Formats: sequence, structure tokens, C-alpha cells
Amino acid sequence: MSEAVATELFGWGRTMPTVAQLVDAHSETQISDLVKDADSRGVLARGLGRSYGDAAQSGGATVIDMTTMTGFRLDADNMTVTAEAGASIDEILRKIVPRGFFVPVSAGTRIITVGGAIAADIHGKNHHRDGSFGAHVTELTIVDGLGVQHTLTPKDAKFWATVGGMGLTGVIINATFTVIPIQSSYITVDTERGKDLDSVMSSMLERDHEYRYTVAWIDSVSASGRGVITRGDHSTLQQCNEEKIKNPRSYDPKKIATAPGLVPKGALNKWTVQAFNEAWFRKHPSLRVGEQQKISAFFHPLDGVQEWNRIYGPQGFLQYQFQVPDSAGNLVEIALSKLREIGAPSFLTVLKRFGPGNQAPLSFPQSGWTLAADLPAGVSGLGRTLDQLDDLISAEGGRLYLAKDSRQSPTNFARTYPRLEEWREIRDTMDPNHVFASDLSRRLEI
Repeated sequence: MSEAVATELFGWGRTMPTVAQLVDAHSETQISDLVKDADSRGVLARGLGRSYGDAAQSGGATVIDMTTMTGFRLDADNMTVTAEAGASIDEILRKIVPRGFFVPVSAGTRIITVGGAIAADIHGKNHHRDGSFGAHVTELTIVDGLGVQHTLTPKDAKFWATVGGMGLTGVIINATFTVIPIQSSYITVDTERGKDLDSVMSSMLERDHEYRYTVAWIDSVSASGRGVITRGDHSTLQQCNEEKIKNPRSYDPKKIATAPGLVPKGALNKWTVQAFNEAWFRKHPSLRVGEQQKISAFFHPLDGVQEWNRIYGPQGFLQYQFQVPDSAGNLVEIALSKLREIGAPSFLTVLKRFGPGNQAPLSFPQSGWTLAADLPAGVSGLGRTLDQLDDLISAEGGRLYLAKDSRQSPTNFARTYPRLEEWREIRDTMDPNHVFASDLSRRLEI
């Protein structure tokens, strides 16, 4: 068994670090023993650390690094992948895309593990059509709070408590999920600029159903809320041939740069973001149809810059992502306005449409709108403004995404996830002694 090492852990936002006893995972038996031997601070599984807040850290606890369990295999006939929990979506894509397959749901980064994708029930640009990742998982194996291994399917309530359960029902060991057939490693993309937020949202409402993937970048600094909508689907071989693309299934995404290790405090401010947003908006044409983009450019543009989270400086940043039903779509504009009022700069602000949610009690997506904004942690008045937004969003039946959250209150969480008690009842059957805990679970009193 690997020796545990005291290690400082933090989320992708690089805020609120805590020290845990980090130990590499090697086998189901070893993981079971770690669970059985847990002390009062408990146990938590961790993947690649891409949750933004405190979901994958647990001060004083034993944290199991799952990235040492990375095996996976593609069953091309049944169009499934069976993977150990620590296998990354990045490595899976490198193997399956050249063979003509793609993951059913892709988040904005491919640097996440299969276990993390299930625990956070990740969503992507195709939720309005295909739902979140958990809807495509056909089976998973988990070690519960008594150290006992179970195989779960979507027929089991414990399965759905684990999907979106943020690692608090057990340690996911492996899972099988479906993949989709593709003809190339390219996306055929249509781009449309919107002069203001109303035109962006109206266009998305009218045309999202025509595309598998849709996302809008919003200029959060501009009072108009102007934006750029990109829509697309997987390119066919015919489309690639028409564009004279050689090796249309070739897939080898590169890291093109590394963010500087030391960014001066205040370097990212409303003026620098305003300049960036102006250039980004003008970079895109008013309308462009049928552009061929590589999968990595369309889905994971920031993955090309290693440690891009460092650009927010030593104080780090948080991502505020909320969901509201269509009836409360005006909260998108209200949120942008309130963030502008306090001078909170966000160069990465994205708007998407959600389709219906799934059966998981703690899964984030519900029908309607979701807005995500990356915000420097040190902005004056940011906490107060986000608390106000929490109240407005919860009053309209909206919620915050746990994989991005780093500061909401336990009251707000309980108010916005109405099936929390149902989830707790299932969790208590899987982990009666509450062995599984994280800094997030303690903060939200889960």
C-alpha cells in the first residue's frame, strides 16, 4: 500500500487550500481497506482537480488520488467504453476519436476523469439534446462506506444518488458509458454575432433545436451583453473532403503555451478584460456558415494553455454558474448587470440552454438557461453581490452548480436542491457512518 503524504490541495480556482493525507489508488481491495480504516475526518476520492471550488479536497482527511487507475477499453460493436475511474477523458478521446467515436457529453475541459464526470454529472454544449453525462452511463462499480463493492445500474436509486453526488456516496472504481459514432475529428461550425443579449437569447431559443451543440460567449463588460453564438455538429467525411482536409480522423491536440507562474495582482481588471472582449467580439464575423474546426478547438480551447487558471493571480478566482428556468431568463441580464456594477471582470462568460434534467437528486441541469462567469476572487463587494444573486435565483427555482461552487451557504443549497433529503436517505444506506466527506460537504452541511 502506498504511503499517505501530507499534501495541500485546492480546486481549479486556487482558493481555500487545505492539507490532506494523499494516497495513490492501486486496487479495489486497497481502496476498501482505506475506507474501513478511515478516522473521524473520513475519506474522499480525487481525480484531476478540475472542480473549481472545494469539492475535491478534504482537510485532515484521507484523499485517494484516483489518477493512478487509468485503464479503459472501447467496445466498438456495442459503442461503449469501460474505464477505471481515474482514466481521463483526454486519454480516452485520443484513443477513440481516430476509431470513429466521441464521448456522449464533453465539458469545457477534457482534463477530467471518468469518476469526476459522473460525480459532477457534467454537462456540455449538447444538453438541450442529449442530457448530461450520467444519462449515458450504463453501469458503475463503487466501494461504499462499509468498504463493500457494489455494481449499480440506472435501475438502482443508489446509481442516481452517485450521479451528481460529488463523491459522497462512495468511491467509484469503474464505469461503462455509451459513445457516439463520428466520421471525422472535425466539427462543422456556424458562427453568429449578436448585437445585444436579447438578440443572442432570442436566436438560441429559435434555433438551438437545429444543432447538436450550441454555446454563446457573452461580453460581460459591455452594457449591451453582446455575444457570439457558435453552433455545430460532427463533420461528415464528405464535408471534410469538400474542404480538402487530409487525415480527417487525425486527433492529436497540442498544448500551445503555459500561463505565466506569477501574474501581478490587479493585472486582470475591467480595462484589460474590456480590451480582450472587444478583440474577441471583432474576431468573429457577423455570420459564418460551415467552418471546419478541430474537436479540440470547438470543445476545449483553454486546454491548449497549461495552467491557465494562474492568470487570475495569487488570490485565485471563482466560477459562478447558475441555472434558471425560462420564466426567469431575465436573471441572466440582472446577473451581468450586477457584476458590471462592482467592476467584476470576466473574459470567460458563457451562456447555454439546458434540456430536461435526469433522475439524479443532486444533478445540476434543469430546463432553461445556464450562465457561467469566471471572476477574480479579490473584487470588492463580490461576496455580497453573489449572495444577492443567490437569493434572486433561488426565488425563481434556480440553483448553483456544485462542481463550480466555492461560497454559497448551506441554507441556499438546501433551498435550491429540493430532493436533498431524498438523496440523504439513499446516502445513509450507502454510507451509514458518513465516512465520505469533503470541504464542500462540511461547508454546505450535506
